[in-house]
Amino acid sequence: MTIFEDRKDVFEKAFVKDGTRDFEIEARAAKFFGFWAAKQLGLEGEDINTYAREVITANLKEPGFNDIYERIEIDFDKKELDISRATMEAVMRKSLKQAQQEIASKDKSPKA
Repeated sequence: MTIFEDRKDVFEKAFVKDGTRDFEIEARAAKFFGFWAAKQLGLEGEDINTYAREVITANLKEPGFNDIYERIEIDFDKKELDISRATMEAVMRKSLKQAQQEIASKDKSPKA
């Protein structure tokens, strides 16, 4: 192998790792956001976890979080909850920050 091939391999591995980490952060943020939305809907117990998983799945439809907001707005409308998109976006920013912190601390933890 040449030096250039070695460097190419290193960059490809870093690209894959970064993409995996970004996906993990987004999925975790969607989960946290799903927990919040489930509580707003009055769900309890295992229904909260089930709803959070549904929110994670809803996020796989398109890039960004609009697919989640649209899904949850429908659920909020059914329950006649008046929660604005701006409020949801603020909660998502907090969820993203929490997810980033958790993933970063996981990345720093010693490997066994």
